[in-house]
Amino acid sequence: MYNELAILALFVLFYSMVAGRLERTFVSGTIVFVATGLLMGPLGLGWLYGDVSSSNFRVFADLTLALVLFIDAANTDFSILRSQFRIPVRMLLLGLPGVIFLGTLFASIIFDVLSIFEAAILGTMLAATDAALGKAIISNKTVPIRIREGLNIESGLNDGLCVPILFVFIALANGSGAAGGSAISALKLVFRELGFGLLVGLSLSSLAIWGVKWCLIRGWVNKVWLQITVVGLAIACFSVAQSVHGSGYIASFSGGLYFGYKAKEATRKMIFAAEGIGETLALVTWMLFGAIVVSHCIPYFTWSMILYAVLSLTVIRMVPIFLSLIGTGESIRSKLFLGWFGPRGLASIVFSVIVLNRGVPGGRSIAMIVTLTVFLSLMLHGISANPLARWLGKRKGSKVKEVSE
Repeated sequence: MYNELAILALFVLFYSMVAGRLERTFVSGTIVFVATGLLMGPLGLGWLYGDVSSSNFRVFADLTLALVLFIDAANTDFSILRSQFRIPVRMLLLGLPGVIFLGTLFASIIFDVLSIFEAAILGTMLAATDAALGKAIISNKTVPIRIREGLNIESGLNDGLCVPILFVFIALANGSGAAGGSAISALKLVFRELGFGLLVGLSLSSLAIWGVKWCLIRGWVNKVWLQITVVGLAIACFSVAQSVHGSGYIASFSGGLYFGYKAKEATRKMIFAAEGIGETLALVTWMLFGAIVVSHCIPYFTWSMILYAVLSLTVIRMVPIFLSLIGTGESIRSKLFLGWFGPRGLASIVFSVIVLNRGVPGGRSIAMIVTLTVFLSLMLHGISANPLARWLGKRKGSKVKEVSE
């Protein structure tokens, strides 16, 4: 245990010294940590090892995702969001169902061993995009802010929306529930996940903001511990929502939105330390992903899996998103950019652990396809982030938008 911990800590220490330099290249921190995990895993030096279905790995990934979602939501620019809400709304309400449908369709065609419900599980798992992996775009000032905020809101909410849909398909794949009552059960599950998630996120953030202000007036707040407030609130939103059978992802994101809206100019100061913690946890998660997930799955990858992974990152994602943005006034270049930057990441990996633990008949095959897709996404989206951001920023309209910021 301590050997593995020493490896992780020393590598994080080393990376912290060169992170600024690497961010100016095409090599993202995620790529570095995944590649290092592969090198140190069973296929390489054998220094890191573990169980892909381990509940410990899921908890670690869950908490990391909760913190990242909360922070990204808290950083939302509401003035831009109010005037440019059409992009994320269309991507979520029109694009997301289209991505799930196309993902299910292609999965049922390419993998004849999967039932229609197992194909739907795969399509849903890969419809969720990752806020952490999209950070290179969301924080890149070359990209127009309306595009950045659109991707931020979409990635923050779509994994939460996918959770109840995923559980419905898992229940159907396992043969539970009568066919006649499946629609009603699905609606109940969706409303419960969304409703409880929103209720918990907004309630806890509201109480936390009131509590911080009350304690500040009385001089009870310690500046050191104030930096931990955001971390505790983000994890509380997620865990409380999960414990009452709501969506922890929705709770984390909605809580972060409300926190950022109420804290206003104090937001950046309060979340600065939490942002560093979130970045660290995310990169360590990706090192573990390379060491204990990708290393175990590589020998089982097939050409059909590679084909589906490529389709998932391109046609299955890009076509529905492109169509959903018709009528918004966005250029073809912007629509293609929004469609391409839907990186798959932590949410999809967590979904894989859930599917494996629920005993879905084709669970192992589904988990391997997801692992391959996420791995390709890490590489392709990481390498293309800065070049494509510059490509989009060359538009005259983009420059005007940036000046208006």
